[in-house]
Amino acid sequence: MHFSFVSLLRQAFAANAGWPQQWRNPDPKPAYDVVIIGAGGHGLATAYYLAAEHGIRNVAVVERGWLGGGNTGRNTTIVRSNYLWEESAGLYDHALDLWQDLSQVLNYNVMYSARGVLMLAHTVHDIQVSQRHIHANRLAGIQNEWLTPEQCKEFCPPLNISKNIRYPVLGGALQRKGGVARHDAVAWGYARAASALGVDIIQNCEVTAIRRDASGRVEAVETTRGDIKTRKIGIVAAGHTSVVAGMAGLRMPLESYPLQALVSEPLKPVFPTVVMSNTIHAYISQSDKGDLVIGAGTDQYVSYSQNGGLYIDNHTLEAICELFPMFRRVRMLRNWGGIVDTTPDRSPILAKTPVPGLYINCGWGTGGFKATPGSGHVFAHTIAKDEPHPINAAFTLERYRDGRLIDEAAAAAVAH
Repeated sequence: MHFSFVSLLRQAFAANAGWPQQWRNPDPKPAYDVVIIGAGGHGLATAYYLAAEHGIRNVAVVERGWLGGGNTGRNTTIVRSNYLWEESAGLYDHALDLWQDLSQVLNYNVMYSARGVLMLAHTVHDIQVSQRHIHANRLAGIQNEWLTPEQCKEFCPPLNISKNIRYPVLGGALQRKGGVARHDAVAWGYARAASALGVDIIQNCEVTAIRRDASGRVEAVETTRGDIKTRKIGIVAAGHTSVVAGMAGLRMPLESYPLQALVSEPLKPVFPTVVMSNTIHAYISQSDKGDLVIGAGTDQYVSYSQNGGLYIDNHTLEAICELFPMFRRVRMLRNWGGIVDTTPDRSPILAKTPVPGLYINCGWGTGGFKATPGSGHVFAHTIAKDEPHPINAAFTLERYRDGRLIDEAAAAAVAH
C-alpha cells in the first residue's frame, strides 16, 4: 500500500467524508459492554467475533490513529503455521484454517493466496532444525515437507542453487497451504463486517487513562474524545501495549523493536511462492500488485522508530540478490519498520490479566499478522467467557511465574 493511498484514506476518515453512514467515525457512547483498544487486524477481528459468535454487539474499538494504520499496514503479508511447539502450532494452524475462507465469511476479498512458504536451509544445522520442525508438525497433524535443492528450484525457478554462493541452498521445508494475504484488506474486511453488526469503530481517539473502581476492576477508559464506561477492556495495541497496560497499573514483560521491510517497483508476475531464510535474515514474495515484498530481521536495539537501521536493509538486499540474481537491477520504492512487541520467550500473551476485566493480546513479535483471524477468534472467546479458549490457554502471563515458557525464537524462522 503506497503512502499516497494511505494519506487519502487517513484524510477521508478524518473528514468523515465520502463513506457510507456505518463507516463514518461515530461519537463514543457513554458506556459499552466491551472496549477494544487498537483498531488493527487483531482488535477488529476480536470485535467481529464478539459480535458474530458471542452476540456482544455493544462494543467500541478505539484507535488513536486511523483504522489499520499500525502494524497491520506495515508487514510482509506472510501466512503460515509451521511452528515448532504444539501450543504455537495449534494457534497458528487455527488461524490458517480460518484464512482459507475468510473472504467468503467477511464478504470482502482479503486476497489470501495459498502459494506455499518455502523455508531454506543453508547449513547442516539448518537441515537438522528444519527436519525437526517437519517431524513435529506432522505429529501435530500440520502439513510440512522436506525438499532437496533441486526440488526447491523446481518449486521456485528463480532460486539460485549454485554451490559456490556464500550460503548455498542445501534444501528447504515447504508448507504448501501457507502463502500471503493483503494486510490492509484484512483490517478493512473485519472493520466492515464488525460495523455491520453494530460495533462502533472510533478513530482519532487516543486512550489517556484506564480507571478502576474500589475493588480494582476496570470501570472506564478516558480518551481524547471523552470518557467511556465499560466493565471489560481488551488491549490490542501492538508496539504500545506496555504503555496502555501501565495505565491500569500492569507491568508487561515486553520489549519493542522495529522490524524491517521493503517493497520494489511493480513487475510482471515472476515469483510464484514465498521464500524465507533465517540464516541470511531475508524473505521475499510478490504481491498481486506486482511489487516484491522483502522482509528483514529486527533491529538489535529497542526502539519505537518506524524507520529502523538502514544497514539491515542493505544486508537483506545483498542476500536477496545472491539467492535471486534476476532481481539485481530491480529498484526499491520504499522501506519501513513496524514496531513489534516481543516477549522473553518470543510467544504471545493472549489472556486475562490480574486486573479484573482487563485482557491482553500482545507479544507476537514477528508472528502477529499470520495469526490475525485465529487470535481474534480465541481472544473474543476469552473476553466473552472470562476464561481462555483451549487453543490459547497456555499463553498466559502466569507462565513467566511458573517457568512454563513457549520459546519460539528459532521456530519463527526469522531473525529476532
